[in-house]
Amino acid sequence: MAENPISGELSSLSLNKNGGSAEKNPLVVCFGEMLIDFVPTVSGVSLAEAPSFKKAAGGAPANVSVCIAKLGGSAAFIGKVGEDEFGHMLADMLKENKVNNSGVRFDPIARTALAFVTLRADGEREFMFFRNPSADMLLRESELDVNLVKKATIFHYGSISLIEEPCRSTQLVAMSIAKKSGSLLSYDPNLRLALWPSGDAARKGIMSIWDQADIVKISEEEISFLTEGADPQDDNVVLKKLFHPNLRLLLVSEGKAGCRYYTKQFKGRVSAVKVEPIDTNGAGDAFMGAVLYCLASDVNLIQDEKRLREALFFANACGALTVTKNGAIPALPTKDAILKIMADATA
Repeated sequence: MAENPISGELSSLSLNKNGGSAEKNPLVVCFGEMLIDFVPTVSGVSLAEAPSFKKAAGGAPANVSVCIAKLGGSAAFIGKVGEDEFGHMLADMLKENKVNNSGVRFDPIARTALAFVTLRADGEREFMFFRNPSADMLLRESELDVNLVKKATIFHYGSISLIEEPCRSTQLVAMSIAKKSGSLLSYDPNLRLALWPSGDAARKGIMSIWDQADIVKISEEEISFLTEGADPQDDNVVLKKLFHPNLRLLLVSEGKAGCRYYTKQFKGRVSAVKVEPIDTNGAGDAFMGAVLYCLASDVNLIQDEKRLREALFFANACGALTVTKNGAIPALPTKDAILKIMADATA
């Protein structure tokens, strides 16, 4: 298993190429939740100890869409928010970041979802969610922008939208439409156990659509959870329990250690870029956004290990830069900043 960090020339990574499908522009459509994160103004405290909070746009699929757009790619978001101040703020945030927000719907009754999130002194993230129900859970099939889904080169989603109806059925329909339209399906389970009725329900729900994805990104914690305690660093565990026949690329994010990759032809590890972390929130979404930005422009990267490793190094650098600033979306870097830190790391 290749483990050495990337060194040498980065020029063969075609980050400006407008490739993808010959019949559609390389658009990434992200489906799911968009919400308001409330983050403590003081770091390293529990939610109860926090003296005050500041609001920030959040939701993994929304973060991914903004990351792609900020890198210069084409991204759209499909989801539902409340017909309230926060909902319009979020829709405007997408537009300001050049994300197509035509798939956003507004619920006249349910509120935009809220989440309080902090990184405690022990390094563990703590979440408290307010969705009872929130608007994102209520997106109906009749509200789905079908034409937008059909335009996707890559259709990206998570598992939070699977927890409740009607959003669960809407997601399944959108996945089916995307697949029939020739899109690659990209899945980041983004486990938030507190939102599920039980651990068993979460495991069953996440795995219920596992074999439909072409691309999956998971963390080591999620591997342990989904395999009920198996060693997340064991390649045999990953390949036998999680790599299904339809899968083209399985990514395992390892935080400051980098990432691992598995395809039908090869597997390996790509090292991270060393930085001084300030806020880890959104790092995984930044990594995923950068991966999808590269793949949307050139899906053949998956079959070329050298260029895939370069794309993953680019994604690791994107995730690394994101943790050097506070907030998820405000911390997302530009492509120039990523290429600079990559060059510095390989000099």
